[in-house]
Amino acid sequence: MGFWAFFLPMEHIPQELLQSFRPPAFHHSYFLSFEGIEGSGKTTQIRRTKEFLEERNFRVLILREPGGTTFGEHLRQAVLSTTTQLHPLAEAYLFAASRAQLLHEVVMKELSIPNTVVICDRYIDSTLVYQGKARNLGHRLVLEIHQHFPLNLTPHITFFLEIGLKTSKDRQRIRNNPKDYFEGQGEGFYRKLIEGYQEVRELFPARIFTLDGELVPDEVFAKIQQQLIGLIKADAPVEKDGSRS
Repeated sequence: MGFWAFFLPMEHIPQELLQSFRPPAFHHSYFLSFEGIEGSGKTTQIRRTKEFLEERNFRVLILREPGGTTFGEHLRQAVLSTTTQLHPLAEAYLFAASRAQLLHEVVMKELSIPNTVVICDRYIDSTLVYQGKARNLGHRLVLEIHQHFPLNLTPHITFFLEIGLKTSKDRQRIRNNPKDYFEGQGEGFYRKLIEGYQEVRELFPARIFTLDGELVPDEVFAKIQQQLIGLIKADAPVEKDGSRS
């Protein structure tokens, strides 16, 4: 990579394309996602988020991508266990197909029930980062694949747990789990993922909330909790005196 490559502008995305993405419109039901590279602590924070919301009488459903449906789980197993290098377009369309089915079969139906929270472990931002950035398809192409309903539905809040490459490698070493299709990629791939997440949060600054994943879990969750309380209060019915219940 030449010196000037570090100063290349981020890919231009038309505003009308970005504006085609929106969260589902169900009263007092919420769609959340968690993002980050391997070892960022998503599993821990998703579990704590579920416990926090259930204490407040929400129904909470945790889904993972790809997966969440019979079709999606079959696809997940096929992709993550393959020893053949897939074409980037194949990856992007496979994940979009799984996501469309998940939205149709599960997410929309569950969110139509009041007091429901659907939490996705990865969502569109992973495709933007892994295929758009790391596989060099470009963010615009990924967004164009997703611009039609129901793929244009986005979470109300995406919690991005940001960590450095060293932390990711250290935590993966401690876990000592077998490497899947993506986890087995080299250091250069992971550096692109880190850059990709930095770019994607610039595309959706109102939706993506960045957390320092290097902090201890309690500190990270305290910030998540603040965002959750704010989201719930903003959607609460307004009383006659102007306050929210």
